[in-house]
Amino acid sequence: MSTDKPLHVGKPAWLKTAIPTGGTYFQIKRDLRERKLFTVCEEAKCPNISQCWSQRTATFMVLGDTCTRACRFCNVKTGNPGGWLDPHEPDQTAESAKAMGLNYAVITMVDRDDLHDGGAAHVAKVIHRVRELSPHIKIEILAGDFAAQDHCLQTLLAAKPEVFAHNLETVERLTPRVRDARAGYLQSLRVLRRVRELADYRVYTKSALMLGLGESLSEVEGTLADMREYGVEFVTIGQYMRPTKKHLSIKRWVPPEEFDEIAAKARAMGFLSVVSGPLVRSSYRAADFFNRATSGETPKA
Repeated sequence: MSTDKPLHVGKPAWLKTAIPTGGTYFQIKRDLRERKLFTVCEEAKCPNISQCWSQRTATFMVLGDTCTRACRFCNVKTGNPGGWLDPHEPDQTAESAKAMGLNYAVITMVDRDDLHDGGAAHVAKVIHRVRELSPHIKIEILAGDFAAQDHCLQTLLAAKPEVFAHNLETVERLTPRVRDARAGYLQSLRVLRRVRELADYRVYTKSALMLGLGESLSEVEGTLADMREYGVEFVTIGQYMRPTKKHLSIKRWVPPEEFDEIAAKARAMGFLSVVSGPLVRSSYRAADFFNRATSGETPKA
């Protein structure tokens, strides 16, 4: 009998999560189902859903469900929407945020290279509508790079999100293998810096890294240093999880102590907020870490 087949490697113990619990979680879930509303938190089966929802934080994806780019780590459908936009999306997102009683909303998006402004005007409409129904809310936009076009960034910034996040995802050497060819490493850094140059108010910039794709510790440190050079203030670092067998393979399960070591190095570089751990995702405890960072506290995961 042949033994050439690759061995199945199970997840290590530190990646196993508890079933979501808590009164707030179940109340929000019930309210959303009654209104036929959904969040990225549920659709992506985020392991941190209970923690975030208990803090009245959630993530929504806008501009539809089809991305014009094809990053090799991402499970979002790829194609050409041909300029289509859902006119009901701003209202639906705002109603969801209000129904959940959110204090902090993360609005993420697919890349829409088929639109002249990358979808910036539509995202701005979503932000404005969310604020109309929930005036107290803080908003973080997890955006694409908008092909580094100033007019797109200016349109989005006119809606005044408190945080502009755009993820590098990986180190420079691995970027061509991990991300779509239109998503360059330096372009992403320049977009993050340009946002602060264009904004006429205090906006915080944020980015994220996935580990376990074959990067070295020195490369991670170099990427964090690049982020700081370009003015990035918040960073999240988590383990890459392979969505399907068609996506990039996991090269290594990074242990918790290594995430702690990287977090310490990042804090020493001057990031206002550092969240680093195997289960961390871009929006992990976003409200908590925003509030602590902006109040002068030192956030710790």
